[in-house]
Amino acid sequence: MTAVAEPTAEQARIQRLRSAPPAVEMDHVFKTFRLPRQRYSTLKERALHPLRSMIYDDLEALKDVHVTIPQGEFFGIVGRNGSGKSSLLKVLAGIYRPEQGRVAVHGRLSPFIELGVGFNPDLPARDNVVINAVMMGLSRREARKRFDDVLAFAELEEFVDLKLKNYSSGMAVRLGFATAIQVDADVLLVDEVLAVGDAAFQQKCFEEFTRMKSEGKTIVFVTHDMFAVERFCDRAMLLERGDVLQIGEPHEISRAYNELNFGRLVHDAPSEEARYGDHQACEITDGWFERDGERIGESPQLEPLTMAFKVRFHADVDDPVFGLSLRNEIGHTIFNWTTEWAETPPAGRFAAGDEVIVRATTDTVLAPSKYLLTPSVAREGYGADALDLREDLASVYVHGPRVTGGIIEPPLSFSLDRR
Repeated sequence: MTAVAEPTAEQARIQRLRSAPPAVEMDHVFKTFRLPRQRYSTLKERALHPLRSMIYDDLEALKDVHVTIPQGEFFGIVGRNGSGKSSLLKVLAGIYRPEQGRVAVHGRLSPFIELGVGFNPDLPARDNVVINAVMMGLSRREARKRFDDVLAFAELEEFVDLKLKNYSSGMAVRLGFATAIQVDADVLLVDEVLAVGDAAFQQKCFEEFTRMKSEGKTIVFVTHDMFAVERFCDRAMLLERGDVLQIGEPHEISRAYNELNFGRLVHDAPSEEARYGDHQACEITDGWFERDGERIGESPQLEPLTMAFKVRFHADVDDPVFGLSLRNEIGHTIFNWTTEWAETPPAGRFAAGDEVIVRATTDTVLAPSKYLLTPSVAREGYGADALDLREDLASVYVHGPRVTGGIIEPPLSFSLDRR
């Protein structure tokens, strides 16, 4: 008799979401803003030009948005600035009313759209937490009971008596987020409000997202961070000027977002390599895996593995950021990394005609599979302004004695403490 393999945790989650009842329904939603062409700053201007204010331009923020999000799904919304992401969240939160279509949210809703809205700068943390929590639906007694948990999460115990007007922006965000997560909500709307927090607090928030996801909360998450989309989301939606361009698997949406943001330049048949960036200042001319200076197409586990790519410059570029990402053959991102995150010294100036080979070496703790390398070059800053990015440019097969079903297989030493 052939044994039936048990579904993995991810497969079981997908099956559960397919049969789950809807948590959020958006049925052909339209939202338009009327923008006056003339704005007045004085009564005299209005009196002299009474008819100018009657001329408006229509801004179509959302056009026929139609999607159902089942209970327990972590759903991402991505798009460029002005695409309608925040407007959509505000429609879901009831802040905006759509001109057409229907919006239904099943369960208790908690919006993390603008953390700290409702905070009084002349009051200390305790009073602000209680007021904000009551605004979000908790009773006054519940809000006071949870105050210590809020302060501990925000790590602001020593500033409890300080008025909020003396808080930094990061401290205010930490207090707002810590307050918001105390609401026992079924559906959470999260705008990209965590960008002002420091790296340690962002990681703490991501861990909180993981906890809420495991508890079956429905989360609608707006972000520009494609790594966060691939890390957390079950599905994602790409918006552009109010239109839904695509809904699908996170890696597909991440790739479509990069294509929209940077512009596709090349499709090299037969591999159909996607390429992004302005491609004018420099170009990635080659990419490969190597060991001991020799190019390789396969690697055993637990051996050093070097990822390399060559860049040729066509114009002067100061301190470019070199990056790479590694995916397995089913599209899971193993890691993204850049010279900036690695705190590598600035690369300096590259002149037109210069070439550089970028190498990064790691021990091969990857599970047996095929892995694909995506190198990139970006302008100095956050690494988002791509000069050239070549997706899945090189590949390597990692082989080992067994297939465990994991993504990585680090060497572990066990000890048995028999009692």
